[in-house]
Amino acid sequence: MKTAVLISGRGSNLQALIGAGIDIVLVISNVPDARGLGRAKKAGIATAVIDHKDFDDRETFDQAMTKAIEDAGAELVCLAGFMRILSDDFIKHWWDRLINIHPSLLPDFKGLDVHQRVIDARANQSGCTVHFVRPEMDSGPIIMQATVPVMANDDAGALAARILVQEHIIYPKAVKLIAEGRVSVEDDKALIDGSPAV
Repeated sequence: MKTAVLISGRGSNLQALIGAGIDIVLVISNVPDARGLGRAKKAGIATAVIDHKDFDDRETFDQAMTKAIEDAGAELVCLAGFMRILSDDFIKHWWDRLINIHPSLLPDFKGLDVHQRVIDARANQSGCTVHFVRPEMDSGPIIMQATVPVMANDDAGALAARILVQEHIIYPKAVKLIAEGRVSVEDDKALIDGSPAV
């Protein structure tokens, strides 16, 4: 399945997708000097910089991204550290073809500063979630999750590093399941081979 990946930063999840042999046809960054662009170029993948600062509003920025994605022939869009809130129109256009990875066990700890919030809440576990994107931030049908323990001496950086290892494992797995046609959505719940994903 031809895939486009949207990034804003270092592109470590992008690298995991590249390493897993995902058919990435385009990497888009809204940040001109994002390190992930170099990863894509090194792998021979087409890149595009679509800087949100060049647009008057979110809608026209998203329209430019949709055009680039469609021109590349992508059927699936993966968010990999893409730090922009997407318009409802963009999400609806790519409904059930737009996925994200979030560094918590959704529905818990949506939003930013997740790892510190997990530690502050004295949670004994955290993890990451691959999910279809919906207009409400960090919501949508959950495809796959991985759990990691929260250690007594963890700071946010240590917890983030432990979770990132799992992100790099489950994101390519989830994309492959979708590409194989094994993931469906019914009543806004993800199914894998017809059974509840989580």
